[in-house]
Amino acid sequence: MKTALLMVTLAAAVSFAACSKKEETTTTTTAPAPPAATTTVVTTPSTDSAASSAMSAASSAMDAASSAAMSASASMSAASGAMK
Repeated sequence: MKTALLMVTLAAAVSFAACSKKEETTTTTTAPAPPAATTTVVTTPSTDSAASSAMSAASSAMDAASSAAMSASASMSAASGAMK
C-alpha cells in the first residue's frame, strides 16, 4: 500500500509540474518615429524672357481663336441669309 501511495503521489507531482503556469514573455514593439517635418519652399515666378514670350504666344492664340469665332459666325450668318 505504501508503494501505491508513493506512485499516486509521484504521478500527481509530475502532472502538477507539467501543468504549472509559466510566465509568458511578451515582446513590445515601439511605434516608429514620426517623419521629420518637411519644409515647403514657394518661389515667385520670375519675369524672364521665357515667361514673357509664353504670355505673348498665349495672347496671340487667344486673338486667333477670337478671329476664327467671328469668321465662323459671319459664315453661318451668310449661310442662313442665303437659305431664306
